[in-house]
Amino acid sequence: MSLASAAAVREALAATHDVVALTIGRDRTWSVDGTALSFAEAVALVATCDVLLPAVHGPHGEDGTLAALADLAGVACVGSGVRAGAIGMDKWVTKLVAAAVGVAVADGRVVRGVAEASDDPRLPAVVKPVACGSSHGVRRVDTLAELGEAVAAALELDDRVLVEEVVTGREIDVAVLRRADGTTVVSPPLEIGHAGAVFDTATKYDGSARFVVPAVLDPADADRLAADARTVVDALGCEGVARVDFFLTADGPVLNEVNTMPGLTAHSQVPRMFAAVGMTYPELVAELVAGAWVRHASRTS
Repeated sequence: MSLASAAAVREALAATHDVVALTIGRDRTWSVDGTALSFAEAVALVATCDVLLPAVHGPHGEDGTLAALADLAGVACVGSGVRAGAIGMDKWVTKLVAAAVGVAVADGRVVRGVAEASDDPRLPAVVKPVACGSSHGVRRVDTLAELGEAVAAALELDDRVLVEEVVTGREIDVAVLRRADGTTVVSPPLEIGHAGAVFDTATKYDGSARFVVPAVLDPADADRLAADARTVVDALGCEGVARVDFFLTADGPVLNEVNTMPGLTAHSQVPRMFAAVGMTYPELVAELVAGAWVRHASRTS
């Protein structure tokens, strides 16, 4: 998804911007259009640019790592900065922040081993790595054996695992965009329909999920979702665009997670949400670049 997002962004910007496409391999090697670079060469190249758009989802990208590199290189960066990226990537800390500002979250606990998870289990539950992208390692469990298996698998991706209560409700996403002119725009809500027990990695990318935007909601629910999304994004200090995922229950919205660098292909959720109010994909990407440049210029002037 990171590579697909980067390719789509490059195509959208090519007509109006000079674009340099840097790729980071799974082995952490850097390259430009197939030509390998040392890390020092890659950093030097980043430093020649005006804006970095880190279309890297998950660890070493969305978690503030690349925002930190841009900051050290003195380059504007699209999206959230180091602090908001790191907090938003950590699902447990995000829950703590959200609860502190009055946004409902699912009951859960962090464990660091199978034995700890099996002590006083509360089933059914949803198991997920604390800081991992694209729903990797997310699984619903109904038995003690499944809990142990899911926690062990999640621990292969992270050293902490979140075990949460199962929340019953409609899955609704809302995007919050900080524009270059300083205004904030909240997208129409998008509803996710899928057949799986949870919206896991396979369901997210196999084409079986159904997106409805704008979601058909009671006006009061729509207003509450928009307000909660803005509240969480403000509390985390997110910039650029962030996608806030909720469960809409009979008692109102319950926060699932925040994505500070959501998928950015033209068919991803965030572009679909803004397309519903007339913002084209190239316009959205250009807005993100312009916003990053304006914020950077204001901080360095």
